[in-house]
Amino acid sequence: MTTKHRTDDPLPGGLTRRAFLALPVAAAVASCTRTGPPFVESAFSIPSRSAVGLFPASDYAVDLSDVIFRGLAELDVDVRGLSILLKPNMVEYEAGAAINTHPLVVAGAASALRRAGAREVVVGEGPGHRRDVEYLLSATGLHDHLGDLGVRFVDLNHDDVREVPLRSWFTGLGSMALPVSVLDADLVVSMPKLKTHHWAGMTCGMKNLFGTVPSAVYGWPKNILHFHGIDASILDLAATIRPGLTIVDGIVGMEGDGPIMGRPRSVGFVAIGTDVVAVDSTCARVIGVDPAKLLYLEGAGRFLGNADANRIDQRGETPERYRTNFDLIESMQRVRL
Repeated sequence: MTTKHRTDDPLPGGLTRRAFLALPVAAAVASCTRTGPPFVESAFSIPSRSAVGLFPASDYAVDLSDVIFRGLAELDVDVRGLSILLKPNMVEYEAGAAINTHPLVVAGAASALRRAGAREVVVGEGPGHRRDVEYLLSATGLHDHLGDLGVRFVDLNHDDVREVPLRSWFTGLGSMALPVSVLDADLVVSMPKLKTHHWAGMTCGMKNLFGTVPSAVYGWPKNILHFHGIDASILDLAATIRPGLTIVDGIVGMEGDGPIMGRPRSVGFVAIGTDVVAVDSTCARVIGVDPAKLLYLEGAGRFLGNADANRIDQRGETPERYRTNFDLIESMQRVRL
């Protein structure tokens, strides 16, 4: 019989799983005030302002290629001549659930980026839950959509890897082996499904980067990241990979016990931005979550991007148009706005 552990279950010594998982990032953030930040300050520069676009898409039947193409133009995103890796969120399949980035959003982004002048577009994912990536590609329908477009898919769990130094050390790790398809891309595009997360509070552009860590090297479900702390790992991956564009499937999100067992919640937009921290912070506010209460977003706002709403220029529709309160599990009520 399999025992499911919830984040509020006590561990030996009375420490909860959530508190245990938060220790590495909490210690690292605290160290900023004691011995200096856990990153090379000169390697990062937060823009004075960041633009985030929320573009209406009532359902997946709309022309998502056109929605995303117009969004790229409105945000002045120039991809001409670039080799691009799209990193969707593809974890598990369950009919009727809102677990994965919808394949029509992925296909729409690939078409839009090609139309905007990209030299090459590749889709890559390393599922952390389901090991059979061929099953996921087939069951979700992504295989057929990519085939129609002639877009190549890379299994990041089994791609060739290269050891690279991390650009921050919230986890305490000095380096990681990462897929060459991620490292060699001119532009990495994080394409998450907007969801709640029972440990991190919310999964969006930054948390989506967990799927770049090769399970063939580090185990399922990304064991090294869980051991060294989820929030800390989110920060180190975002600092090292530095996705240059984020496109969020906020058409139908997931609330409740995400990222797998929650319920679908219609929201009706695609979010686009070049500052992943600003995109994630905007999406958090839309679903009723305070970015300042999410450990990884609070930390990211110190060096990676703009989390402060006063430094984010909203394009397309205003966040208020989509503002809602996603249901949160009891132990995550503390992150509400």
